[in-house]
Amino acid sequence: MALSPIEINPEMLNKLMKKVGVSLSFKFVDVLGFEQDYLKSFSHEACAVLLLFPLTPQHAEFRKKQDDEQKDKDPDAKVYFMKQTLENSCGIVGLIHAAASNKDKLSFDADSALKDFLDKSAAASPEDRAKLLEGNEVSTSSIVVYFDNTLVPNEDGVHFHFIVFTVVNGHLYELDGLTAKPIDHGATSEGALLEDAGKICKQFTERGQGDVRFSSVALVKAA
Repeated sequence: MALSPIEINPEMLNKLMKKVGVSLSFKFVDVLGFEQDYLKSFSHEACAVLLLFPLTPQHAEFRKKQDDEQKDKDPDAKVYFMKQTLENSCGIVGLIHAAASNKDKLSFDADSALKDFLDKSAAASPEDRAKLLEGNEVSTSSIVVYFDNTLVPNEDGVHFHFIVFTVVNGHLYELDGLTAKPIDHGATSEGALLEDAGKICKQFTERGQGDVRFSSVALVKAA
């Protein structure tokens, strides 16, 4: 099964989260750049940062090298991580990663499809979480169905990818369902998440060698 890519639009993302049963005590807002002066002046404290970027040969080469560097590093057991196996499901996987990493902060409806998925997958392996998401295809109340009803087709044929940055036990983690494991970027704090994630996001744009097709949003506490 191939899904249509999700647009990185805060209004649409907030509608999606509401649709899967997350009350909007937290919301997505645009991050308009990764320059430190801008990030320091950002008026919200973020609990997750989502980055959308084009998949390029340069990125593939970087990931191969990074996977080799990370292979002997074990992530914190509290990091919720799942593999991406459904085609074009990186947006769904990204939103699951963002919600699961901040589950204690979010409020869920009693019949929340996302909460049900997180509960069922809590003790599963990253691979089994992916299988559970695949199995959700057959259910009319599944998280895949809820998301797929409002997905936006990518009409220009460019392949883009979602990843998530969040804080777990005082460390900045990059969560990408196409990598072998979560990537630990070292010590940080929730108050410094946006700035520290912004530094990593800026490395992505620099590797893009002039490509400007990067977008980012942050999950922040609603006013």
